[in-house]
Amino acid sequence: MRYRLTFVAGAVLGYVLGTKAGRERYEQLRRSAQQFTHNPAVRNTAETASRQSREFADKAYQAVSHKVGDRMPDSVAQRVSALRERSAHGPAEDDWGTSNT
Repeated sequence: MRYRLTFVAGAVLGYVLGTKAGRERYEQLRRSAQQFTHNPAVRNTAETASRQSREFADKAYQAVSHKVGDRMPDSVAQRVSALRERSAHGPAEDDWGTSNT
């Protein structure tokens, strides 16, 4: 209940502040966010972090599966195999729509 109340209060506050700032401020924030996400340094950093997290997840999966054997939940095994397939096909777009270009 506390989290719902916090969420609703945040949404109301955001709405009120957003309407006071107006469309111009919204457009300015949107342009700044687009410039940030299209920055090559930011895109490369996001791609590197994504790749490293996949490698870490694979290592963690190997360590855990070695200890628990066949008791690994199917949902975890399927997710890791999906990550392996995605990383094996090269640097495709990730969930954020970025690639190492």
